Formats: sequence, C-alpha cells, structure tokens
Amino acid sequence: MATPFPFTPGQNLTAAQMNAITTLPINDQTASYVAVLGDVGKRIVMNVASANTVTVNDSIFAAGDTIFIANKGAGVSTITAGAGVTINTSGSLALAQYGGGTLIALSASTFTFFPAGGIGYGTATGGTAISPDPTIGGIVYRVLQFTGDGTLTVTKAGLFDVLVFAGGGAGGGNTAANQGRGGGGGSARVQQTVYLSANATITVGAGGANWDTLSRQNNGGRPSEVVSGTQQIFSAGGGGGGGGNGDAVGYGQDGGCGGGGTGLIIRYNGGGLAQGGFNGGNGVTGAGGGGGAGGGAGAVGSNASSGTGGAGGAGYDVSAFIGGSALFKGGGGGGGGPTAGGAGGSSVGGAGGSGSANGSAASANTASGGGGSSDNSTATRAGGAGGSGIVYVRFQV
Repeated sequence: MATPFPFTPGQNLTAAQMNAITTLPINDQTASYVAVLGDVGKRIVMNVASANTVTVNDSIFAAGDTIFIANKGAGVSTITAGAGVTINTSGSLALAQYGGGTLIALSASTFTFFPAGGIGYGTATGGTAISPDPTIGGIVYRVLQFTGDGTLTVTKAGLFDVLVFAGGGAGGGNTAANQGRGGGGGSARVQQTVYLSANATITVGAGGANWDTLSRQNNGGRPSEVVSGTQQIFSAGGGGGGGGNGDAVGYGQDGGCGGGGTGLIIRYNGGGLAQGGFNGGNGVTGAGGGGGAGGGAGAVGSNASSGTGGAGGAGYDVSAFIGGSALFKGGGGGGGGPTAGGAGGSSVGGAGGSGSANGSAASANTASGGGGSSDNSTATRAGGAGGSGIVYVRFQV
C-alpha cells in the first residue's frame, strides 16, 4: 500500500497508510517525459528501449522539492535541463539501465542530482580483447587493446579505464662524422577513468620515421587519441634524437619523452625535454663522443660516457593495468656510440648503433624510441624508427 502523498488538510490516514509512509508512489513512463509538480515525493521510473529524456523545466518546483528518478529500460535516460534551468551533479545525468538517483530543487531553476550508489562501469566492444579476462586486484576486467585506428563501440554507458601511449621518436641520423647520435624518446603515458555514453574514435600514433639527413622535422612520434564527442584524452608523441652533424643543433627534440642529445649542443641541456614523461640524456661533445639516450615513460635517458652511447630510459610496465606478466611500453632508444651503442630502455627501445652502424628500430606498438646511429668513418648512417603507439581500454565484467 502506498501512502496518499502529498497530504491535504483534514485528511485521515489509516494505520496501514501511515506504516507505508516510506513507500514512494511510482510514476512509470514508457517514453521521454517532462517532470510535473505532482512528481514531488514520487519515483519516476523510465522503461524505454531507446535513448530518452526526463526534462526538468523552470518555475515548476520549489526549493526542497525532491524527486527520485530511476531507469529500468535498456535505453539511456538523460535528465535534461529545460530553458533557464541548471542541474548540477558530481556524476552523470545520463542514467544507464538500473541507474538512478535523487533530484533536489535548490530553487525554482537550480537543482542538484545525487546519483544513487555512484556510477558503475560501462561495457563496450572494439579492438582485440585480451583473453582470458584478467583478474586484477580481485576484480575481473575486460581489456580491449587497439594496435591501430578503430572505434570503441559503447554498448552500455558508464566508466572506462583508459591507458594511452603515442608513437615513439626516431633516433638521430649521422652524416659522415666520428660521433654517435641521440636515441629517440619513448611515449609518455596517459591513464584516466572516464565516463562514456557514446562511441569513441581511437587513433593510434605512428612512430617517428628513421632518417639520415639534417632535417629533424618528421622524426617525432605522433599522438594517440581517444575522442568521444567533445571529450578527448591524448598522449604526446616521443621526441626525436639529436640532429645530424653540420646542422648546428644536436639536441634531442622535446616530446612525450625527450630525445637524446649529441655532442653538437647549442643549449646547456642537449637532451630533449619531456612533456609528461622523462627527459633525454646528453651527448659527449667533440669527435668520438657518444649520443645521449632517449627518455622513457618510466625513467630519464642516460647521458653518454666518452664514446659509449647512453642507455634508453626505462619503459612503463602495463601489467598492472592489463594483467599478466611484466610488459613494458614507452622505452627510450639507446644513444649511438663510436665505441659502443647504448641499450634500448626495458628491452623495447631500439639499441644505439655501435662503431659505424645504423640505430635499431623499435618494434611496432611498443611506443618506444629508436636507437641513435653512429659512425667512425665517412659513411652516412640512419637513426632507427620509433615504434607505433597502443591504446588500452578496460571495464569490469
């Protein structure tokens, strides 16, 4: 039995009605709905298979009026502010199936919506699912990985954990000089938990192209992006290695992680500066000097030591996010060296060239930097290409 609410002057209530005072009358709706004054103290329950709205208009309700709104249908129910109305919330006004909460009027035109029980995880398809579903911290997740451009198709609105890596930068080229070049920087990582109610476009950034000329314009890694409507998550690309001899530059490019520098520095720090990751290392000035290493997503790139290139900065272990054994992304490329090349960071960055050799390329989807080249004769050597990025999306199942 439901209590006849609101009460009216002179109304007599039975004991059963008074005992049912906490029972809220239900206002079932099977299509988009405009809330009315009679809904105060009631429960609006939406039961619609497709997307729908619950509109709250101005000057209908007074301060203190309370309405509980719930959604039991498959379509997302969005609480919508009418003209002149403001609805604030710490969560979302889009209610997935079985979601709900309390709408409280602070004035005739200002409301606060308090989600009941917080916002849960959504569900989606796209990319390639890691099988079997990993258990992380006692919770079972579905993890989708994108190694190329694609679409995250949201089948249920809610929260999603996103881990994004961009492309790594290429190592530095060498134009016939007795010197090592800098390693490419790895990608910085961006990790966020976001609310998505619509599909998202995934763009996976390419690694920087290997090069052996004096130009450094195209050897930085490209950004990876997750875009849903106006909501964007992005990761800066890795920096390139040091410039070739004769260009009077020699410092690593700035990027997600900085590229390694060579000996031809025109600024105090020859290594590139990071934008979210770690800086690149410095090269050794003069003939026979080694190149600095690229920074990684987990550590700075090492400086060169005499004729030995620096070791690439460590990458980031994604196993904490996707489960399984250790798996690193975003390692820095090793610096090249006439004596010895530096190792790539976390065994995923490209190794630097040793003696007279090109830098090694980073593998695809490692988001790591390529190795810097080295030459101790008169040959032209190319830096290693950076590895392309990767994007992970997970949700609880």
